[in-house]
Amino acid sequence: MSTLALVHTSPVLAPLFNELAARFVPDARVLHFVDESLIKNTIASGRLEKATMRRVINLVGSTFDAGADVALVTCSSIGPAVDMAAALYDLPVLRVDRPMAEAAVAAGARIGVAATLPTTLKPTVDLVKTVAAEAGRDIEVVEQLCEGAFEAVMAGDGATHDRIVGQGLTEGLAGVDAIVLAQASMARVLDTLPEGALQVPAYSSPELGMRRAADVLAGRG
Repeated sequence: MSTLALVHTSPVLAPLFNELAARFVPDARVLHFVDESLIKNTIASGRLEKATMRRVINLVGSTFDAGADVALVTCSSIGPAVDMAAALYDLPVLRVDRPMAEAAVAAGARIGVAATLPTTLKPTVDLVKTVAAEAGRDIEVVEQLCEGAFEAVMAGDGATHDRIVGQGLTEGLAGVDAIVLAQASMARVLDTLPEGALQVPAYSSPELGMRRAADVLAGRG
């Protein structure tokens, strides 16, 4: 039996990824590793610090010590540290947001990136640009920071979070060819929008990231 490690910066994502794992890797053993300090310290400092990068790398190593065959990191804010870990370990280390960046780049030249935190917006924008450069595609990135949404959801006001993000997607990113949701927690907003509210594809990381993990576990990735 293969083992997939899921590295989270918030425990609230575990149920979502358990559901996705049951769909895409039903025969795999799934292990969750959670360290909230990684995202909280990054938000507090306004950037991904070296100390946090080292902790990400060490945490990924711990997943392999525990028997994981593949590690999937579910937080976009620490993406650059995940890339470092991928270069240091022989086993696969995956960024949950890379597959959605690839899908968005393939969908069009004007890509909107929405986030509720500046610390997530920047690494996601950088990733989209990197993926485009690797594919030899010229793109324009339109950034949309949904201010106040993160604070609302942290206060337990999911409705306000969803309203702010929904407005950002439908109004702030009008005219783009594709939309990238920088945080896994934003994916639920798509289900709250009226039918036809978005005229372009919107990509979120959880399902696409889990599909990639399934491919890698199966030897197809």
